[in-house]
Amino acid sequence: MTYVVTENCIKCKYMDCVEVCPVDCFYEGENMLVIHPDECIDCGVCEPECPAEAIKPDAEPGLEQWLKINADMAKSWPNITQKKEPPADAKEFDGVAGKFEQYFSPNPGEGD
Repeated sequence: MTYVVTENCIKCKYMDCVEVCPVDCFYEGENMLVIHPDECIDCGVCEPECPAEAIKPDAEPGLEQWLKINADMAKSWPNITQKKEPPADAKEFDGVAGKFEQYFSPNPGEGD
């Protein structure tokens, strides 16, 4: 099992999860984070830290698309090990439906 970052992270990108991850398995895209599935140790400490509730265990049904996105993007996005400020408009996007189609970007983030 691994943990997966899902759609609600898009345009929220709070990064509280990064601070608690003991193995630094988060990678930063332009407007979301992902978890590298081969690096995640399944400890689960990140899940309750996410204010947007965007982190889920991969055992939940319907997360196949997100597991693939996390695995694919972790290969090209920079690793992030320190929490940064979320986007100024993060709260406006928390819980908004359809963010993947409208806002997902495969571009890397700033990294460390």
